[in-house]
Amino acid sequence: MKRGARPGLSLVQASNLQGTPIKSRKLHTLRRLAKTRNGHPPLVFVHGGYVHSGCWDLNFLPHFSNLGYDCHAIDLSGHGKSEGRENLDSFDLDHYAADLAQLVAELPAPPVLIGHSMGALVVQRFLEKGQAAAVIMMSPVPSTGLSGCSVQLAQRQPDFLREAAYAVRGKFTENTERVMREVYFSPDTTREQFAAFKPLLQPESDSAVLEMMALAWRSPKKRPKIPALVMGGESDALFPSNQLYFTASGWNAETCVIPRAGHMLMMEPQWTEAAAKIDNWLDKKLS
Repeated sequence: MKRGARPGLSLVQASNLQGTPIKSRKLHTLRRLAKTRNGHPPLVFVHGGYVHSGCWDLNFLPHFSNLGYDCHAIDLSGHGKSEGRENLDSFDLDHYAADLAQLVAELPAPPVLIGHSMGALVVQRFLEKGQAAAVIMMSPVPSTGLSGCSVQLAQRQPDFLREAAYAVRGKFTENTERVMREVYFSPDTTREQFAAFKPLLQPESDSAVLEMMALAWRSPKKRPKIPALVMGGESDALFPSNQLYFTASGWNAETCVIPRAGHMLMMEPQWTEAAAKIDNWLDKKLS
């Protein structure tokens, strides 16, 4: 694919970070190019688990392209319009990092990587060997993994696992909608804003989920010394904001908590506050 191409499919030959070949797949990337140039690196957005790149396109991609950034949001293997849905459960975080590596290789300069939830782990895995100008981790999976948060969430929302299984298959009852809204969004979220979230949902790889459950047992890897920002929502019921500091400490990162926001920062009513923080931080770190 030529640089600066519009949204579409590109055939990739990927390999994971251990060098094991991965079968060629077509990966889809949303591209929203800068309206005017600001001289900053491109932005690459990596979605979290159980959704696809469309989560960025409602607010963040048009907003940052209007600010002068070339914006690229990838559909990881088996997600959205990318190939691999039939083999979804075989993909782990290394596969997803290899997807990201292919996209970064197409860009004219090292980008700023912006990963949300599971996507924050994907950018961290990529940065074990890849390069970037800076990294922003939004609502990241805690460095201890999913296990502790899952237990706490099950106590607060005992229906969550059952209702989430319905939601990722597009089956919403009144209780499904209530539980998913309470877990993923702040109380300020409107019915219309939640409605935009529902069609984004899809199944996630069992391999990736199991890897995230056992994250605490993975040996720490060397991290590049690049500017890093860790951001979360004050009302995040999935990954509480008090977990952000553990992620930030490993990256010597600045930490930011968005008041009243939930897990889906890019789709929350408070998305403008999150975007303004990112834009100001980038101006400060990349000028």
